[in-house]
Amino acid sequence: MSGKVRAFLELMRLKNVVLAAITVPLGAHFAIGGVWFNQYLLEVAIQTLAVVFFIGAGNTMNDIKDSEIDKTAHPNRPIPSQRIAINDAKKFTWILWTLSIVCVLFGTFRLYDNDMQWYPLVAIYVIAVALMISYDHGPKTKDSGLIGNVSISIMVGSVILYGASSVSAISTPLVWWTASVVFFTNLAREIVKDCQDMESDEGIRNTLPMSFGLQNSRMAAYVIIMASLVCLYMPYWKGPFEFGQLFFQIPAIMTLITLNKPLYEGRDALVASRIRIAMLFGLTGFIIPMYL
Repeated sequence: MSGKVRAFLELMRLKNVVLAAITVPLGAHFAIGGVWFNQYLLEVAIQTLAVVFFIGAGNTMNDIKDSEIDKTAHPNRPIPSQRIAINDAKKFTWILWTLSIVCVLFGTFRLYDNDMQWYPLVAIYVIAVALMISYDHGPKTKDSGLIGNVSISIMVGSVILYGASSVSAISTPLVWWTASVVFFTNLAREIVKDCQDMESDEGIRNTLPMSFGLQNSRMAAYVIIMASLVCLYMPYWKGPFEFGQLFFQIPAIMTLITLNKPLYEGRDALVASRIRIAMLFGLTGFIIPMYL
């Protein structure tokens, strides 16, 4: 039984799911500070589970769809390795979707019952569902290069907004600047990953490097990284932070601005890894000033 449970968790890609779900409480924290832990812990916890189930369902649907391809490309995945039957995976998907929707309905009811804004929570969830379905299943924006990159980056960035909406504070400027940083850094990372996978994607996807060229795409990624730096800077210029507190963003800033050389050299795997690290540095740099 434990082996089967591990296989289902692997199907969800639990590590990636947990990393993404952490941004739900971060969104709530950026919106209202530590108050959420005392007053809205249950609401945030339930919506974190909603995101866990949502992403797990999406990953499982992707594995079902790619089960034939994975027999060659990823034979150790739960379905091609026959640790999980496709019918069981489909049932698991429905369970995850049901649990996710129940969590969203619970959050909506709690907000409504407390005379708080509930529709941003529902709107973000519906948009995320539409983007996920269109990304992998139809019209398959995943295969459309930049459109797919933008779609997945919107989904990643919107988790911050979703966390803020769980406490009815989506209008907080810091939340939007943070979500923008996540969006732009993730978009740059997706483009760089497409550069890295250009040969393996040939004949399957029409990515930006295929139509725009490798070096041009890498330079476009660097311009997008610069856009993320602008968003990173704005909370220290417009508030709520003081300009001197920009010091805490030095690790993120230095990690990002020094990517031009490895990008020029075509070291795509290194760049993609550093962008993710910079994103974590940036989020940490937003958290620290909140306690000073």
